[in-house]
Amino acid sequence: MGELTDKAKGIANEVAGKAKQQSGDPATRAEGHAQERKGEAQNLTGKVKGAFGDKV
Repeated sequence: MGELTDKAKGIANEVAGKAKQQSGDPATRAEGHAQERKGEAQNLTGKVKGAFGDKV
């Protein structure tokens, strides 16, 4: 179950981050970039958990 949860949260953060990067405000764009990277890390964590059977 942890694998799917991490992947879902990761995808949500990636999408939200990409949306924020479209802003005209530099601070919001930077926040969006960071959020997208966080989402990518969460997605990777989910993949690792899947490979190890959620024992991570």
